Amino acid sequence: MSESVTKSFKVTLTKSVIGSIREHRACVRGLGLRRMNHTVEVADTPENRGMAAKVSHLVRCA
Repeated sequence: MSESVTKSFKVTLTKSVIGSIREHRACVRGLGLRRMNHTVEVADTPENRGMAAKVSHLVRCA
């Protein structure tokens, strides 16, 4: 009867990863982003927040 409601947030890739360092490209792929203007909804965990913060110059979070 108890529903587990998981918090999440949306991440959109707004800039290209071409020319980015390898760790930043890995964070973008780890978030599930594949191409420019691609939006995914990811779980609100410390790991995902850290990846989004690391590439904040490439993504937009909502």
